[in-house]
Amino acid sequence: MQDLIFIKNIQEWSDQYPWLEMLTSLSILIVVAVIATFVAKQFIVKGIRKVIYKISAGRSDIVAQYSVIRRISNIVPALIIMNGIVTVPHLSDRAESFIQVGAQAFIFLTIALAIAEFLNIFNIIYEKNPHSRNKPIKGYLQLIKLLVFVVCGLMVIGTFLQKDVFTLLAGFGAMAAVLMLVFQNTILSLVASVQIASYNMVRIGDWIEMPSLNADGDVIDISLHTVTVQNWDKTLTTIPTNKLITDTFKNWRGMQNTGARRIKRCLLIDQTTVRFMTKEEQKKLKEFLLLDQYLNLKEEELEKFNNQLINQSKYNHRRLTNLGTFRAYVEFYLKQHPGISKTQTLIVRQLELTSEGLPLEIYTFTNTTVWKEYESIQSDIFDHLIAILPEFGLGLYMAPSSNDLRKLFETKC
Repeated sequence: MQDLIFIKNIQEWSDQYPWLEMLTSLSILIVVAVIATFVAKQFIVKGIRKVIYKISAGRSDIVAQYSVIRRISNIVPALIIMNGIVTVPHLSDRAESFIQVGAQAFIFLTIALAIAEFLNIFNIIYEKNPHSRNKPIKGYLQLIKLLVFVVCGLMVIGTFLQKDVFTLLAGFGAMAAVLMLVFQNTILSLVASVQIASYNMVRIGDWIEMPSLNADGDVIDISLHTVTVQNWDKTLTTIPTNKLITDTFKNWRGMQNTGARRIKRCLLIDQTTVRFMTKEEQKKLKEFLLLDQYLNLKEEELEKFNNQLINQSKYNHRRLTNLGTFRAYVEFYLKQHPGISKTQTLIVRQLELTSEGLPLEIYTFTNTTVWKEYESIQSDIFDHLIAILPEFGLGLYMAPSSNDLRKLFETKC
């Protein structure tokens, strides 16, 4: 009997403070939601994960990366709050309705995000199939995600406005033409931003080159309408976001990720200096450590070939040329150079003969992408090659200057 009197006294006292009763009920509701969330994530989600890991043992890393079940479990507290808010006393109808609508919108958004995560998992699993390279589905899945989020957005808006989704679609359809005209640039930039983010085309810190807009430097900012590039001369170039989709540009991120940077430069050899080598010249060049083995192999190869042509003219016999020997030297030299990558392509080749000389192209990669170190390695290599050319009896092509013409004229006079 005394217990009943005590409870009655508490009720009478609490009726004098309705706000305290409301806060107490809200606190209890929040505590229940938190406990339910903890139980869902610590027991139910972990149990489902263990089952999934056992079923797909080889794909456990993918499941861990994209947690669809954990995201869906966020619906539990929203459901508890949406249904339990009606039990809170002294709460205004407007506040109660707003909380319910907010919880419902959160549920819609959570479901949309869970579907997007599931589509990501499906795409990764599909890409592990060797036949997926010929039939990629990433674009189709992105379209599905876009439709899911559009529907989710309409449902959220309809929930707050308390209107049907189809009614909203009818209203938006009437305004579509006006909206597209007024916000044309914004819509183009938004679509471009989505594509850039989806395909990972540009990131802050990337070095991009866009000659059409005089942009050549690092990306320092990406916004909805513009991408800002700081050029190497410290000037800033602002590129409209949609230009990165419609125009061509070069992204050097692949070079930076590889850790190697290409050298592609030619030595213009004076073709009048190209000739066969004598025995004395071959003997002299054998003193080069890099050419000793090469010349011995070539001598054996040529001797074997020429023995088969012993009854023919001596002009049909094969002989070593100073240009071919120099080309072999350049290749051996680059292979031994500490600044050249040993895992990338290395080619020393002749290009088509021109009126400005015979181009001997060096195509290789340095083992660093740092600009200063790259230029230093490249300069050291060509300093050495230009200096050693006379040892092979070769010279660089040089167009006649005014002094050359003056000397020639004075000689004739």
